[in-house]
Amino acid sequence: ENMDTRDLLVVIDMQNDFITGALGTKEAQAIVPKVKAKIEEFVQNGQPVLFTRDTHYEDYMDTQEGFNLPVMHCVEGTEGWEIESSLQIEDAIVFDKITFGSPELAAYIQEAEYDSVTLVGVCTDICVISNAMLIKAFDPEVLVQVDSACCAGVTPESHQNALNAMKQCQIEIL
Repeated sequence: ENMDTRDLLVVIDMQNDFITGALGTKEAQAIVPKVKAKIEEFVQNGQPVLFTRDTHYEDYMDTQEGFNLPVMHCVEGTEGWEIESSLQIEDAIVFDKITFGSPELAAYIQEAEYDSVTLVGVCTDICVISNAMLIKAFDPEVLVQVDSACCAGVTPESHQNALNAMKQCQIEIL
């Protein structure tokens, strides 16, 4: 590993509600140890790790997302909103986002001039793909990678569909 490269790990929405809570799946539970190992690898190499948190409020059901997915989840300040405890690292940068993709995250990455950005987390077919596409739009020359073994979709089929779609958009699937 060339230590002169600046490689960023972005951990997408690894929150209790998406793992064991309101929208939890066995696939999301299965990737927790793999995501943990990936985080540790970056930390040991002195490479930055940042997190996104899906963040909703009491008015969630009145939003477009709430209308389409009427399951209260990731309400700010609740246990379901918290990042899974085994994955937390001290002083981590966390981007709270009210929708699937975070323009703030993409702008931050564009500004920071990383050599590569690797995404892991959930859901492959919603928030992972949304953020990967935004990063690519804001920063076309950065290498964007998605570690498929460290991602889980709403279903295994939609996970695979999202990986195929990202690949078509020159996002490298690991």
